Parts: sequence; structure tokens; C-alpha cells
Amino acid sequence: MRRKGINYDVGTQTGPYLSRKRFDPEQTREDLRVIRDGLRCNAVRISGTDIQRLLTAAELALGLGLEVWLSPQLHDGTPAETLVYTTECAAAAQKMGDTNLVYLLGCELTLFMRGILPGDTLFDRLKPHRMLWMKYTKPHNKPLNAFLAEANRAVRRVFHGPVSYASAPIEGVDWAGFDFVCLDYYRARRNRADYGQRLRRHFAHGKRVVVTEVGCCAYRGAEDRGAMGWAIVDARDHDRLSGDFVRDEQLQAEEVIGMLRTLEESEVDGAFVFTFSAPALPHRPGDPRRDLDMASYSVVRSYDDGHWEPKRLFHALAKHNALAKHNA
Repeated sequence: MRRKGINYDVGTQTGPYLSRKRFDPEQTREDLRVIRDGLRCNAVRISGTDIQRLLTAAELALGLGLEVWLSPQLHDGTPAETLVYTTECAAAAQKMGDTNLVYLLGCELTLFMRGILPGDTLFDRLKPHRMLWMKYTKPHNKPLNAFLAEANRAVRRVFHGPVSYASAPIEGVDWAGFDFVCLDYYRARRNRADYGQRLRRHFAHGKRVVVTEVGCCAYRGAEDRGAMGWAIVDARDHDRLSGDFVRDEQLQAEEVIGMLRTLEESEVDGAFVFTFSAPALPHRPGDPRRDLDMASYSVVRSYDDGHWEPKRLFHALAKHNALAKHNA
């Protein structure tokens, strides 16, 4: 696997929720250095909403010799707003003039953008009955691909490097105009038995396949929830979990490394672990109901005072990447 990557979130806005309230360039540079030297990654997917934060982090990562996959995230925008936003970010990325940068012009837009599914917010669109309807009737693929084609044309007019899109497995993307086939791909109860096998169809396009997200939260039962593992935060009180959960960092580590091994066996070109840190979901030892880090996919646990410490997954991923590099 050529690309051993991880996601770094500079702050993603979803309604009133901001995943990183304070952005410190010096701390970001140190985090990126740890990603390179501690985790032995050679690529980083930089995601977030604020364009200046995205560009600052991208420049820092490029300066450290990391390949950057720039992933702007405008949640709940209309198609017109999203098009303007992603094109503006692409034009700004082009001005950096670095060839070690891949541009992701969107992420799971069926869910994160308004206008394809009913619902003004992400949480409206994620309602189970709508997800079931989408799975069996597939009303989303035609409008999604129409938007992606328009966005791809607009982005390529201002950005001259490789371009792709971080898709959800349920999206049937027309990959003809993109440089990579990319998908956010988690393992859960529903696909545990055929997690690797389900990847095969993505190689039929004759392009390199990159998994742009893979991960697991750090509590018992998270292995069955996959990409919805975060949904244990209380919907009425975002400073608490919705029930009694048991923290299990070893389970998280074993799940993520197991998924990476399967992806390597499937011969994907790269994989980005989700995610390095989640400062808006702090670890609070001794208070399980307020230990929001259990709802996080991060490889480090963040604290209310701003510092972080490595989880078991951090050490397991560092070891895994070191061995992968040795065997490459």
C-alpha cells in the first residue's frame, strides 16, 4: 500500500457544532510532525470547513514532506453554495504550486449537502427510514453525479493537480472524470463477513482505489456500528453520552489494524485512518457518562485543557506502518 495516511481535522462545522474550536498553527505543525515521525504516515487528509485553516495546515504538511489530500467540508450547503465553496478552495490550493497535493472536491455529498435527499440538516437526512429508502430505490445517484460532473469541470479550470471525491459506499459514482476511486469504508456488523470482498467492484473502473476513511470508536459495541459509532452522544445534551458504555481502547486498536490488513490484502493504493484527534470530544477519566472520547475515532485522546495523549491505537498504527514500510 503506497499511501499510509491519516485524517487531520482543522475544524468541521456541522450546524452549531464545530469539531475544533481553536486552531493553533504551531500545535498543528507539531501534530503533523508526530503524524510523520511518530505514526510513520506518508500522507494526510486535511479536512475542515474554514478555507484559511485548510490552506495553513496543507502548507505545513507539505513543508514536512507529507502528501496532502485536501478535503474541504461544507455541511448543509445548497448545491450552488457548495460549488462556489469547493471551487474557491481549489483555486486557493492551486496558488500553493505544490505537486504533492490531491484535491477532494467533496465528501459523501448525498448526506452532507442539501438538495439530493430530503432534509435541511445532516441529521434529517440520516433518519433510518430515509437511509432505507435510499438503499433500495437509489434516487440519489443521478443528481449526485450531475453535481459531481459540474464540480469536477469547475475545479479543474482552477486546479491542475489530481482530483477525486470521497464517496459513501451507498453512492454509485461515475468515476470516469476522476483520477482515483475513493470511498469512506468502515467495517460493521452488516459487512463484517465480506468486508474485503465488497471492495472488488471498486477496482472495475481501472483506476487506483484509495480508502479515504477507515476507523472505529473506543467502546465495546463500536465494532458493530462502524461509521455510526459516533452516534452515542446524547442528542439533547451534547456534553454527555446517551447511555452506559464501556471504554475499550484495545478493541479500537484491533479493529482498525484488522481493517487495514484486509485493505492491504485487497491491494488498495492507500488508506487514511480516521482520525488523528477530536478535541471537541474530550476524554474525562472517572466520569464514563461524560467521556466523550468514547464517541471519537481518534488515535489520541484529547483533554479539556487542550493536551492529548496517545491511545493504544496510536502505538498499534505506528508499529503497523513501520512494518508496512519495511515490507514495501
